[in-house]
Amino acid sequence: MAEIIQKDGTWSFDGDTVRIVPGSDKGVGPLRQALGEVTVPLDAVAGVSYEPGRKSGRLRLRLRGGADPLLQLAGGRLKDGSDPYQLSVENDRSGVAEYFVDAVRNALLIEQISPEQVDRYLLPGPAVPISATAGDGTVEFDGEQIRLSWNWKTEDAKSSGGPRTIAIGDVESVDWLPPAALENGHLRFTVARIRSSAPAKYDPHAVELWGFRKDPLMAVVGAAVVARLPHPYAEETPAALTRGEPGPAAPPADDPDTLLRRLRELGELHRSGVLTDEEFTTAKQAVLKRL
Repeated sequence: MAEIIQKDGTWSFDGDTVRIVPGSDKGVGPLRQALGEVTVPLDAVAGVSYEPGRKSGRLRLRLRGGADPLLQLAGGRLKDGSDPYQLSVENDRSGVAEYFVDAVRNALLIEQISPEQVDRYLLPGPAVPISATAGDGTVEFDGEQIRLSWNWKTEDAKSSGGPRTIAIGDVESVDWLPPAALENGHLRFTVARIRSSAPAKYDPHAVELWGFRKDPLMAVVGAAVVARLPHPYAEETPAALTRGEPGPAAPPADDPDTLLRRLRELGELHRSGVLTDEEFTTAKQAVLKRL
């Protein structure tokens, strides 16, 4: 078990999953507080790193593309205080952070986890029911329907139509854009058969965001919706399968030639000093069990 405890949060790794628990420090943003504990399976991890700094370092977990609905929605736009996959590390705990990095990297190496993108979500997304209030409205989602309601700051042209309810089956896409500089942001739902080019302040299927602390909470609600939509990288069903014809046989999970090649690779890593004696023995035993 590798574990690092900081004011920013606690990360632990048991060989199969990375468990991320947000801390109570004031630097922990409302998005991370609302998201709560996140359990990341090893096969969703693309990489991990520790970056030392003058006052504190930063531990970063990089996920495979398409593995997490929150990251899929955010598109790299989460700020440090909102990103659940970053941990601020005090300099006197840098050794623990480096040990954590080594433990995850060795597991990725042993299990031969590919860093390539995936065609299904490997994390379930935020639990429902869920709701958030920010900007000019409130969004509620129960897993089946999205309800948007307005407040006194909403433009009359949008609020005059009353609350909007959208069935999850009618949602084509979700777009979350955080405010930047003088530009407002939004959480927008694109609905089937309705194409709106109106700004978020007038669009009844969008909440306008103005740059306040609770704005990132809208990304949590949006991610819960995204998790229940078709995956953007999923391949189309082959025509043969649609017609009921058998598809090609799946290759064996543990092909002997692949495992023997893996043993040779581990031996080379051991001889070059990348793997310690203990790490090499552990990795070799894991491969031999699959022969």
